[in-house]
Amino acid sequence: MGERDVWAAAFAVACAAVVVLAVALVRTRRRWLTAVGERGWLLERERESAARTAVAAERDRIARELHDIVSHNVSLMVVQAGAAREVLGTMPDEAAVALRAVEDTGRGAMTDLRHLLGLLAPSPTGEDTDPGTGRADDPGPGTDLAPQPGLDRLGALVDRISFAGLPVDVRISGEPRPLPQGIEVTAYRIIQEALTNAMRHGDGGKAEVTVRYADHALRVEILNTGPSVLTGAVVPLPARPGPGTGRGLLGLRERVAVYGGDLDARRRLGGGYRVRARIPLDRP
Repeated sequence: MGERDVWAAAFAVACAAVVVLAVALVRTRRRWLTAVGERGWLLERERESAARTAVAAERDRIARELHDIVSHNVSLMVVQAGAAREVLGTMPDEAAVALRAVEDTGRGAMTDLRHLLGLLAPSPTGEDTDPGTGRADDPGPGTDLAPQPGLDRLGALVDRISFAGLPVDVRISGEPRPLPQGIEVTAYRIIQEALTNAMRHGDGGKAEVTVRYADHALRVEILNTGPSVLTGAVVPLPARPGPGTGRGLLGLRERVAVYGGDLDARRRLGGGYRVRARIPLDRP
């Protein structure tokens, strides 16, 4: 075999190698493009699933806020309107006071609802543009959209409940200190819901609220008096909502669980109900 034949054979082998490599490259690129397409499809599915989950969680959060606002304030208004009706003919001054309380409660509920709706559709500047009425419970223009109350509004809540006919004693244990807003809202809503249920389903008793600032947790307990379970004269636990609602105290368990805490609501042997919650302050 001559030198020319050797070079021809080498050239043929080189050409064949180039063709094989080109085919392999094309196949590899096709597989890569297919993998990229599948990965993009999977990522899109994950994004859609995450978006649906976020929307469902937000709807549930808004539903809980609406329940807390409407249930509490409407219950107060029903009790206050009933009291006004009872004394309207004999004690008009007291009836006027009760009706004024109904008005103030309704105005406060409208303010909270306005703020909540403002959070869902804020103005371009992020401020509440409603002119308000100049009252303390109906702020004027420029008020920050912060409808969620905290423990700083516990006194006003207790005053409203006491005025509606349920005496409430409050005990603060430990050194009060600023807490994350979510924990403040959760603690306030627990107390609000428990007192509202006690007022709605109570039997002329009283309630006790204890807030304890521990080193590593915030503890909240609400006790109210009522018929003893030992006499058999009890009503179903008012904290249990209808099927599929997930509201009330059972819905608040979700709030507490977000912070790794727990909530317990049950009847007391001596009568009434006890609601107890523990919210950790130093989650890892």
